[in-house]
Amino acid sequence: MSKYNALWDCVRFQSAPQLTLSFDEIQQIAGIPIDHSFLQYKKELTAYGWQVQKISMKGKTVCFAKTDS
Repeated sequence: MSKYNALWDCVRFQSAPQLTLSFDEIQQIAGIPIDHSFLQYKKELTAYGWQVQKISMKGKTVCFAKTDS
C-alpha cells in the first residue's frame, strides 16, 4: 500500500484530461506533505491511467495528465 493511495484514487476518478493540484491540496488529499519521495511514488500513478506531467517547485503545483492507454 502506497502512502499516496488517497491521492491516486482522487486523480483517477477525474473526468478532465488534465488536473493541477497545489502542494497544499495534495497534502489535504493524501494526509501527508509532498516530499522528495514523491518522485519515486509518482510511477505508481501509471497503473491508474495517469501520469505526472509537470512538477513546479516555484508554483508549488503538480500537473497530472491522463495517459493514452
